Amino acid sequence: MLSGGGARAAYQVGVLSAIAEEAPDLAIPILTGVSAGAINTVYLASHRGPFAHAVSDLRTEWGRLSARRVYAVRPVNLGRAVLRWVGNMLAFRRIPQPSLRGLMDASPLRGFLAACIDIAGIRRNVDAGRLRAVALSATSYSTGQTVTFVQGNSDLPLWARSMRVAVRVPIAIDHLMASAAIPLVFPAVRVGDAFYGDGSVRQTAPLAPAIHLGADRIIAISMRTGSPAATARPLGDYPVAAQVFGLLLHSIFMDTLDADAERLERLNQLLRRIPPTAEPHDLRPIDLLLLRPSRDIGSLAGTGSIQLPPVVRFLISSIGGGQTRSADLLSYLMFDPDFTGLLMELGYEDTRARRHDVVRFLED
Repeated sequence: MLSGGGARAAYQVGVLSAIAEEAPDLAIPILTGVSAGAINTVYLASHRGPFAHAVSDLRTEWGRLSARRVYAVRPVNLGRAVLRWVGNMLAFRRIPQPSLRGLMDASPLRGFLAACIDIAGIRRNVDAGRLRAVALSATSYSTGQTVTFVQGNSDLPLWARSMRVAVRVPIAIDHLMASAAIPLVFPAVRVGDAFYGDGSVRQTAPLAPAIHLGADRIIAISMRTGSPAATARPLGDYPVAAQVFGLLLHSIFMDTLDADAERLERLNQLLRRIPPTAEPHDLRPIDLLLLRPSRDIGSLAGTGSIQLPPVVRFLISSIGGGQTRSADLLSYLMFDPDFTGLLMELGYEDTRARRHDVVRFLED
């Protein structure tokens, strides 16, 4: 399971590179992802070659990725939207003009994905028996539900819970764009009769899609370090806006996976205590390998030069995003080859450090 996090998703590629060294022909029948992790997921699901080649090519594409290939900021449009908002406030009424749909235009990312992902490869891999299912999640702005788009074998089970449902569709670039559309930052994406945004927003159980689809072993990559407890810092200056926004993004992209992993482990412990003579049930233990960074990614973003478009750099610095302690927000938008390359290397080294755990998990 590949989680979200904007530019932070480059870390996943480094993890996958280390896994590919141990198992170059690894077959992963069920691939799930959300937000930026959905992009990595679909790339792997659509690739024609063996696992190691797919990961190598994915790493190459991330090396080509830059901010200008992900988003564009139109200063004129942004300025008009701000003036319109100020006018509404001063006039105590809404000026009937189109509202700002997102701070950034994501059309460069759409073009990049269309060029580097062979979306028809998903169907070929399913037909060839190399792939059972691929699933990516987005948030419906109409219902507030987490909608998981599923493509794969015809016998795949679907699900419907109070706030999460699955639908069977041929995966397209629109589904990827919807899953990665961070609210307010990128415009919502229309899929069918509804508009969708980033799938991490309301996803309380990110491991659930893989479990519903039949997985009994899951590799998941978290974006949070494994610190046992947060250390309170001495009271200093009032937290700047960038620091607050960074914490909000953490709650969307990082908190739910760790919480879901803890719930799964508790359930596994309970299932192991059920005696063999107990009444039959449909629950099953799920083996989970959770891999995570050894260093805080936000702090890494605050140590280097900021290679972002001038307008974006100005917007972030104006709310305090250039400060090292407030670089979490920056780390989500810093699609710079130097930074993403650093994250890929960190993911590789972290996974190599856990080589014994990875090999044992793959061999079981």
